[in-house]
Amino acid sequence: MSTTVKINGQPTPVAAEPDTPLLWLLRGELKLTGTKFGCGMALCGACTVHVDGQPVRGCVTPLAAVGDKEVTTIEGLAGKVADAVRAAWLEVDVVQCGYCQSGQIMVATALLTVNPKPSDADIDAAMSGNLCRCGTYPRIRAAIHAAARQLAA
Repeated sequence: MSTTVKINGQPTPVAAEPDTPLLWLLRGELKLTGTKFGCGMALCGACTVHVDGQPVRGCVTPLAAVGDKEVTTIEGLAGKVADAVRAAWLEVDVVQCGYCQSGQIMVATALLTVNPKPSDADIDAAMSGNLCRCGTYPRIRAAIHAAARQLAA
């Protein structure tokens, strides 16, 4: 089946069945490999992308659920908040192995977009579905606070 999906600001023709997981389409057909496959059950957050600005798990989101909404992957994430999050990630030296980081950054960006001054509890609640096997959670929280400070300046 052929359809067009708006991905990273571009109308993108795709040949996929409506029940195809968004992650498979992104990684397999479109070669947008920044979005990672982790668990395949929406438990780890490695596959997080934005659909109309909201973080969703690409591994369990069927193409049919996207419709005419805007899909943003880590490759297309842009703007003041995204720039602040990326800068803070580097400043705090968050990344260890890096596998989960695209999903972490997608969720952190969505959080700071709706809550520019999150508390530790806000951060923990927003990030709770994103696993980091390296245990960089304290650095992730510190980076989100650093990004919030940068945005407030």
